[in-house]
Amino acid sequence: MLICMRTTLVLEDHLLRKAKSVALEQGVTLSEVVNRALQIALDDSPPAVEPFRMITYGSLAEEADHEPEDFSAEMMEEDRVGLGR
Repeated sequence: MLICMRTTLVLEDHLLRKAKSVALEQGVTLSEVVNRALQIALDDSPPAVEPFRMITYGSLAEEADHEPEDFSAEMMEEDRVGLGR
């Protein structure tokens, strides 16, 4: 979830115990169990999230394949040139 709000709820003891048990069984947080239950009770599905699309510039034919050592070598070269060595 990208946007969330912290709040305090007063729950009945037996509901809290059951919700914690469900969270443990499903391997999720108590917050996730409460969110799912509220979505069902309120008949509210989470908003659709558009897939990430990176904006690129230049030719699609130019494939970029960079590794960390490539950047390191380029930075070293820039430093060498900048220092006149």
